[in-house]
Amino acid sequence: MSAIDTLPPLRDVITAHGLSARKSLGQNFLLDLNLTAKIARMAGKIETADVLEIGPGPGGLTRGLLAEGARRVLAVEKDARCIPALEEIAQAYPGRLEIINGDALEIDPAAQLTQPIKVAANLPYNVGTELLVRWLTPDTWPPFWQSLTLMFQREVAERIVAQPGSKAYGRLAVLAQWRASAQIVLHLPPGAFTPPPKVSSAVVHLEALAAPRFPAEPKVLERVVARAFNQRRKMLRAALKGMAPDIEDRLVASGIKPTDRAETVGLEQFCALARTLA
Repeated sequence: MSAIDTLPPLRDVITAHGLSARKSLGQNFLLDLNLTAKIARMAGKIETADVLEIGPGPGGLTRGLLAEGARRVLAVEKDARCIPALEEIAQAYPGRLEIINGDALEIDPAAQLTQPIKVAANLPYNVGTELLVRWLTPDTWPPFWQSLTLMFQREVAERIVAQPGSKAYGRLAVLAQWRASAQIVLHLPPGAFTPPPKVSSAVVHLEALAAPRFPAEPKVLERVVARAFNQRRKMLRAALKGMAPDIEDRLVASGIKPTDRAETVGLEQFCALARTLA
């Protein structure tokens, strides 16, 4: 493993600060700095952007982002044990790293960043999906972010890029592909992490579209797909019963057969249905 900066290897940093990964925080540390630099490059042109990082832990991806030239990084870390290690990185990159010790679910980072903004993170497993849905469903669009480069469990990554008819297709695919282009750009085995998780991981890169692919009210679309995929095995007329007294007519008007199941319905059809319910 070659060095990407003058700071100590991450294993030494973890040992020096006693940073054992905590399952309760969804932590799995990525220690290969060449790999974290590669992920940083997948975020695109970061030299002229502010980068938001959630859950930096001991700072592997943080160092990758800064070494690859990020204009500025805002790192939000809930685990106070990691803050001294991150502060050492801040000293090595004066004026380019700001650290917040707090919960990413309770912080509005947009107010502390300057456009353009990219998000790059090895997301803690226990909050990754919730954060992604929040970033995909703001009331106004375009969002505060230009792109998202995020590491998830492989199963979650596959759900984000899934197509209708596949087993992985569901709510995440509809919400992600409605307003963004999404692709898996890297697969990582469990052994790349400390401690090794039980599943493989993957990095997904999402680029925000200038406008949604099809018109729909965000909250209505989110409600429709949540109901539809919560009861995947049911016909849509049963799964969506109660959303409107004439739901069958609305389904037909949207190009959907009332006997269809959610996993067979495309994005355009879901958006059309959401418009009838707005």
